[in-house]
Amino acid sequence: MPRRSATMLAATLLLIALLCVSVLTKVPYTEMSPGPTYNTLGSQAGKPVITITGHESYPTTGHLNMTTVQVTGAKYEPSLVNAVVGWLRDDVMVVPHDNVYPKGQTDADAKKQNAEEFASSEDSARTAALNQLGIPIGSELVIKSVTAGAPAEGRLHAGDQIVAVDGAAVTTTEQVAAGVTKHKPGEPVVFTVVPRVKDSAGGAGAKTDVTVPTVRVRDLDPKAPAERADLAVVGIGTTIRHTYPFQIDIGLQDIGGPSAGLMFSLGIIDKLTPGGDLTGGKFVAGTGTIDDDGKVGPIGGISMKLIAARDAGAEYFFTPSSNCAEATKNIPSGLTLIRTDTLDGALKSLEQIRSGQTSALPSCAG
Repeated sequence: MPRRSATMLAATLLLIALLCVSVLTKVPYTEMSPGPTYNTLGSQAGKPVITITGHESYPTTGHLNMTTVQVTGAKYEPSLVNAVVGWLRDDVMVVPHDNVYPKGQTDADAKKQNAEEFASSEDSARTAALNQLGIPIGSELVIKSVTAGAPAEGRLHAGDQIVAVDGAAVTTTEQVAAGVTKHKPGEPVVFTVVPRVKDSAGGAGAKTDVTVPTVRVRDLDPKAPAERADLAVVGIGTTIRHTYPFQIDIGLQDIGGPSAGLMFSLGIIDKLTPGGDLTGGKFVAGTGTIDDDGKVGPIGGISMKLIAARDAGAEYFFTPSSNCAEATKNIPSGLTLIRTDTLDGALKSLEQIRSGQTSALPSCAG
């Protein structure tokens, strides 16, 4: 065989080998891409995304769309060639696997975490919206978790409201902890609770006293810090749950994470505002977490959400200030970014959109 032909054959075989390696070699990355968007003022699967019961609500027009990102599963590992192709595309993000799924996290773990974050964001969205409208809300101290094998298991349940500890009224998680840890391990604690389970007539459960023995922290957690190891505990976690003067249901299914909080709050406010139409009929999308006080926080996957919004037809996009630097790297054509720090600021921006004063909108560029 001529030397030139042999060289070309060797080079071809080497190239084929490299291509095979790149296709077969798996790399520890996760792919993100634009997900569906949902109009918080509209319907999904024939049901309103936001339903208000027990209070008058009002017609709305336009769009206030929350945006999502699609993520490959915890077990998925792209090939080297797929990862390279993803890096070259504008509509795919390739990120280290551990950035999305902490070491050891399964799809089931991630789904549970996302569901919990979504439920928390719904609660904060309701609270922020009603606070913005000046509608009073209440709160109650409830059990959020019971440790398996702990003394509280079978006696207390997640969702039970705690009214008192040893006869002393409690309204904070700190008061519950102090009421338990003042005991020596082995001594009982009396919790006055309103069970989460309704009575036979469908009403709230009757207030009742439940006596629970205590154990040492180290009995439930052998790795507990030395300074806490011998404190008395019963094995519960508590939290503050908001109560509302009327019912606000958010009807989306299989959506996770906290990033829709801002758009849910805006949708709730729009539906509760008489004679109002926050968007002026415009197509507005956005993202951002929200806390009870209406502060907007950063989210992940902003570039993918911008593409999702543009593809859905959005003209304006609420962008948390902390995400502006990343968002401005590649703004989809026809989409105006609105820098957002608070719910109140977002409402003022919507007022500017309605009045046509869009040149005054707060920009991510400055």
